[in-house]
Amino acid sequence: MQDTPAEQRHVPVLLERCLDLLAPGFETDSPVVLDATLGMGGHSEAMLKRFPNLTVVGIDRDPQALELAGRRLAPFGDRFRSIHTTYEHIADAAAVAGVDAVDGVLFDLGVSSLQLDERERGFAYSFDAPLDMRMDSQAEFTAETVVNEYSEDELRTILRNWGEERFAPRIARAIVAARAVKPLKTTGELVDVVKSAVPMSAQHKKGHPAKQTFQALRIEVNEELDVLTRAIPAALETIRVGGRVVAMSYHSLEDKIVKQEFAREARSTAPKGFPVELPEHQPTLKVLTRGAERPSDEETATNPRAASARLRAVEKIRTTMKSGSTR
Repeated sequence: MQDTPAEQRHVPVLLERCLDLLAPGFETDSPVVLDATLGMGGHSEAMLKRFPNLTVVGIDRDPQALELAGRRLAPFGDRFRSIHTTYEHIADAAAVAGVDAVDGVLFDLGVSSLQLDERERGFAYSFDAPLDMRMDSQAEFTAETVVNEYSEDELRTILRNWGEERFAPRIARAIVAARAVKPLKTTGELVDVVKSAVPMSAQHKKGHPAKQTFQALRIEVNEELDVLTRAIPAALETIRVGGRVVAMSYHSLEDKIVKQEFAREARSTAPKGFPVELPEHQPTLKVLTRGAERPSDEETATNPRAASARLRAVEKIRTTMKSGSTR
């Protein structure tokens, strides 16, 4: 798989809709966009092709993704740059392009096709592999550590909170019992434990019975929701007035964070009953999407991984007192 070109391994989700939403923000002489979740570079390549004056800075914590996307986007020369970090460090990425504020930010959240398809990385419950799940392969903390060292209470909490798993107590208890016999080392061993804990009548009501357990472990290992909670405000602070932020999420926990952060800045902060809305109380964002947009049936049929995507977008309409800049 590693020798397969990136463009043959990944189909960008809601590609044209993302570009259409971002486009009005690029109506400047030298626009800059941050692809906060570079992955294999599909969205970045499409933006670079469609907008000839655009500079893209790609952010990814995965060194392998940076290497693959870098090869794919090399023909664009210095119009593409990359940075190895998590997407909460939006300001650092803007500095790579030599600007304080950017014209757009794109988030394509969750686990990437690259990470799912590389079996040895342990993200997929359908392949037997080491219990890894690190998005940054240079990090030390793995799913094996969580499964074998977290207490039963800690396991139950992350399964319930991050995986929204109704059988969290049973699965946590089963993991602790299994590891008392021998440490759990592989995804296959974990899948067997989960299956032993989930009643047969419920095992296929929400797809694979281990799906939510794997989601919970992946989120815990990579601190995904904590990073996202910091990343959205950082993105809103870093775009200029007239710039846009587009975010695609793939499960309700991500979407809730995006929705809440967008909504907070899109409403007035004037005290209730206040006779005049002062400028500092006016919204800083305009919401561009009605609720969360979903892919069409046609896209889902050709790209099944798009099925759970939820897209939200906003435009910055007023500078904040904190930023004090419109670029």
